[in-house]
Amino acid sequence: MNDQVYIVSEILKTLSNPNRLMIVCLLQGKEQTVTELHETMNNISMAALSQHLSTLKAMGFVDSIKKGQFIYYHLKDQRIIEIINLLKKIYCKKL
Repeated sequence: MNDQVYIVSEILKTLSNPNRLMIVCLLQGKEQTVTELHETMNNISMAALSQHLSTLKAMGFVDSIKKGQFIYYHLKDQRIIEIINLLKKIYCKKL
């Protein structure tokens, strides 16, 4: 039980950053390059965006694949996909 609590705490801590949460939402169901992500998230620098992607990748939430000269990022962890789906269901209802 204690191990599970630690794991969940680390997941929530990682997702508690608004930029990382936005990246995960943007990658849901669609792989994207850093440039494509930055077009939507133009409020942070490319360097900061890359750093957030590195954090998400280190946690195992995100993975990347090189296609030609581009690196595409996508969600890797099914738990994160389910968490985002639940959050969208609760908080993104049409009013």
